[in-house]
Amino acid sequence: MTGTDHEAVESLQRLGLSSYEAKVFLALQKLGSGTAREIHQLADVPRSQVYGAADDLEARGLVEIQQSTPKRYRPVDLDSARKRLGEEIEREREQAFEYLAEVRSEREGTETRDDVWTVRGREAISDRVATLVAEAERRVVFGTADPDLVTEELVATLESRADAGVDVTVLSENAEVRALFDGGPVEPVAVERPPPGPGARVLLVDDDTVLMSVVADAELPETSRETAIWSAGTPFGSVIGQFMEGGIRTILDF
Repeated sequence: MTGTDHEAVESLQRLGLSSYEAKVFLALQKLGSGTAREIHQLADVPRSQVYGAADDLEARGLVEIQQSTPKRYRPVDLDSARKRLGEEIEREREQAFEYLAEVRSEREGTETRDDVWTVRGREAISDRVATLVAEAERRVVFGTADPDLVTEELVATLESRADAGVDVTVLSENAEVRALFDGGPVEPVAVERPPPGPGARVLLVDDDTVLMSVVADAELPETSRETAIWSAGTPFGSVIGQFMEGGIRTILDF
């Protein structure tokens, strides 16, 4: 097998095929159709294992078997294979997440939230910010100078909470950030200096939920440089929220 063949086999394994199934399926793409002996010679799969792998591929709808002597095997067309593997992955994903949801619901009934969590990476932090905003009941204050940190999901979530009657304010010294909220239900406020804390973004939700992030470690990829700490519904969050509240009032000249 060539290096490219190994990469193809590894990709097929990530799609759910076993090593032998992936090798047999790849060999059949090259052969068009073949016997177990021909597949064995090309695929570097023990002949005794070709039969089982081919039967499993047939069960997945990826291979057709000609009932001849000896049996011949033929792959389905690639569009059909792509569709069937996609459907299989979707079924496995749904089953896995249904089970995880069950386990989570059992835990949440008795869960107590720890004080402080750390999350790293722009995308993961953006997801956490959107989640915390979605839980807001009374007010949200969000601040950043970087428009790249204001995702479409965050804009939609902030506007949704504002439409629901939550007091939502966005603080930024960057006009480009403020322009993302022009004409909507969210109030963008221009500030001459950043919100409290030397961070990439800050978030205050109600009175006891906070998130603050910083960008550091220039050796990491840009999307992984940001690190945040957050706390929700805890005494720690309430204390930090009070400090942030003081800084926000100063900025807004309350």
